[in-house]
Amino acid sequence: MHFDRFAGDYKQVLDQSLAVSGQDSSYFAEYKALYLRRLLSPDFSGKVLDFGCGIGLLSGFLKKHLPAIQLDGFDVSQDSIRKVEPGLTAQGTFTRDWSQLARDYQLIVIANVMHHIPPQQRKDVIQELAGRLKAGGSLAIFEHNPANPVTRWVVGQCPFDEDAILLPPAETRGYLNDAQLSLNRCDYIVFLPHFLAWLRFLEPWLFWLPLGAQYVMVAEKNG
Repeated sequence: MHFDRFAGDYKQVLDQSLAVSGQDSSYFAEYKALYLRRLLSPDFSGKVLDFGCGIGLLSGFLKKHLPAIQLDGFDVSQDSIRKVEPGLTAQGTFTRDWSQLARDYQLIVIANVMHHIPPQQRKDVIQELAGRLKAGGSLAIFEHNPANPVTRWVVGQCPFDEDAILLPPAETRGYLNDAQLSLNRCDYIVFLPHFLAWLRFLEPWLFWLPLGAQYVMVAEKNG
């Protein structure tokens, strides 16, 4: 698979691509986990799927900041799954086999994965994942913001983004509508580079501004 080539040094390659931001891949993964903790509360204890989990970078931070969750992971790259920390795989199912995934997830997270999925398959993937949510469960999609020129440059420099086709928010919203999920929020995130880190406490007040490096949509499955 495409990502099998990078499984051994995935984080190092990604860190090099992100160097212009002054942050590494761990910062951006933890940023997403902290966003979800604010949304859900630290004591959230539902069943969660990290779809496109890769080597488990985001999974580790989800478990750190939402320690009560039951966490599963899915990725098409078996070599990447083998790199997931044993402490995570011992507590949940990490697989490339759809049939091993549950159908009662309280939350499914898709973090910077959709732009790797061929456009003709995206609608079907979202509908499949919507079918694996329990009533009242949520789907959270994090994606690169194609309106941000720095984001487009970083994607262009990243070796494993060579197949990337970025999604504008309107496209992502359309897939959620097609899957009959109710959009609860659309936030733009990741505004300030490292040299302005002392101002990052202001970022939650900028979520409305469509200039963030990424965006997140959270949609709910109706009962």
